[in-house]
Amino acid sequence: MDPIVNGLVFYTVFVYSTSFHEAAHAWAALKGGDSTAYDGGQVTLDPRPHIQREPIGMVVMPLISLLVAGWPLGFASAPYNTDWASRHPDRAGWMALAGPGANLLLVLLAAVAINIGLSAGVFTWSKQVEFADVTAAVAGTQSMWHSVGYLLGTVFSMNLLLALFNLLPLPPLDGSAAVVLLLPENKKRAFQNFLWANPQIGLFGLFVGWKVFHSLFRPAFNYALNALYFLHDVSYT
Repeated sequence: MDPIVNGLVFYTVFVYSTSFHEAAHAWAALKGGDSTAYDGGQVTLDPRPHIQREPIGMVVMPLISLLVAGWPLGFASAPYNTDWASRHPDRAGWMALAGPGANLLLVLLAAVAINIGLSAGVFTWSKQVEFADVTAAVAGTQSMWHSVGYLLGTVFSMNLLLALFNLLPLPPLDGSAAVVLLLPENKKRAFQNFLWANPQIGLFGLFVGWKVFHSLFRPAFNYALNALYFLHDVSYT
């Protein structure tokens, strides 16, 4: 695929997947009793409020990383009330998991769409799997199906990456905030206070996360591919 078109597809999927991620955080907080993000207009799939909140993470960094590395790297955030989170640590933990959960939902929806295409005879399994090339259009089909297959593959892989990376139990990633769900009641608030009082450890957490993530993502990606093609007796290692 043309590099410019490829970059446009990657960036578009990144922006909307990240917006869905942050909207899920905001929606979960609203349902749990905190309307901070809702009042800021972030319970929406419209990327504009999320871009307005984090223009560097949603526009500048992804576009620079696209030019340098060939795929988007960025960040976004949804505000929440720490007093609410302190009073309801479990609700805050579920709010943290809502973002990666939204990405996993998109992975599942993309997988269902790919399998529908396989059953309909417009898609086949990719002989050489890359990040976005998890499926391929059957030879002789309309060119539209090549584009649809590439888009679905990008949604599948990008959201798997976003979900798994954010689930790492390292600050400032969502997995660290969700740790409270595993702690005894008398330790939850102390753990939250530690994270809030030491925001500088977030840089260390991101550094460690990127160092270890590659070795974690590849086997997880292969497992996801095997699950994707389970009904069609195809396996990847």
